[in-house]
Amino acid sequence: MESGVEVNVIRSWLGHVSLDTTNRYAELTLRAKAEALRACEVSGSGISTVPRPHVAWKDDKTLLNWLNSL
Repeated sequence: MESGVEVNVIRSWLGHVSLDTTNRYAELTLRAKAEALRACEVSGSGISTVPRPHVAWKDDKTLLNWLNSL
């Protein structure tokens, strides 16, 4: 998980039927927790200094037009 692998992929690799089983063994490191907190920080300008990953849905014009129509 720390290297960015989705928990469902890990669940599948381990042969677990349920995420509950995988979650018994999966724990985040202090570094991962600190990075998550830094990603939520707001600087004096109101914008986080941590780069956010690109999200594909923001490029979907049809979806954005539909959301704007709501």
